[in-house]
Amino acid sequence: MTATTHAPTAAPAPQEAGGHSARKAQRAAKRRRGGAAGVLMAPFFVLLTLVFLIPVGTAVWLSFFSDDQPGLGFGPERTVFVGLRSYAAVITDPTFLSGLGTVALYCVIYIPLMVIGSLTLALLLDSGVVRLRSWAQLGLFLPHAVPGIIAALIWLYLYTPGISPVVEALGKADIQVDFLGLHTTLPSIVNIALWSNLGYNMVIFYAALQAVPREVLEASVVDGAGPVRTALQVKTPLVRSSVVMVAMFTLIWALQLFTEPMLLHQSSQMVDTRFSPSMYIYDAAFSRNNYSLAAAASVILLIITIAVSYGVTRWTNRVNSAEEDAR
Repeated sequence: MTATTHAPTAAPAPQEAGGHSARKAQRAAKRRRGGAAGVLMAPFFVLLTLVFLIPVGTAVWLSFFSDDQPGLGFGPERTVFVGLRSYAAVITDPTFLSGLGTVALYCVIYIPLMVIGSLTLALLLDSGVVRLRSWAQLGLFLPHAVPGIIAALIWLYLYTPGISPVVEALGKADIQVDFLGLHTTLPSIVNIALWSNLGYNMVIFYAALQAVPREVLEASVVDGAGPVRTALQVKTPLVRSSVVMVAMFTLIWALQLFTEPMLLHQSSQMVDTRFSPSMYIYDAAFSRNNYSLAAAASVILLIITIAVSYGVTRWTNRVNSAEEDAR
């Protein structure tokens, strides 16, 4: 009888065991980082779904249906599928197109004044020309803390003849100004928006200027650059990303113009119920009870906003790429 001998099993090399343990630890660490990232990002995606995706989906759904009453309007009301009929009604409505033109003109006036004005104030604060800097920041930011409706009511009081101390003072100086007239209504709305938001954007620019390396500023002074040249040729290019961000958000909010003209509508015949696309949507939904039309107009306004924002982003990226290639 022959005895069978078995060769002893070779133990894993220390290096292989150590490598396997290291890979296992890396996978575990990667899973932990992924889990932590998921937990931190979960509130954002929940809010995105609740306040953006669900409302947009609801608006798109409503835009394809409309309430119809058969039998010359005497039958029972029913909801029917109308396809793109509401979209066609919106884009062929002269009042909606007029509102888009009004908002486009508003953006042309408002956005440059907002960006240039807030950047200028931030540069003045950063240069040290303004004394009591903290109090100046507080005074400039304070109007933004006032709710938009209250701000519009304040300026409506200042614009209305007979009760406005501003109009009365100008009248005593033989200066007759109708702030709610044909050619002054839009500038008056721009003034309200500037008063409310100038300080907020100024704070954004001032925070960006604080991050500019001091050695760069010192080098410009050594090269003989004065305060104005330093502000325009050194500081401003270094905060270009903040300028683009402020311009982008200002554009998005400007396209949704609603609060100021809605309140001025009560006192000015130049502001009708469809002065802007947002007012057109409000009028369609709550005055005409046409939710399909309001939803279609909302979707069109959203598409315009996304398209314009995307175009501005692509343009700024091309400009930045061209400047980097030139360097």
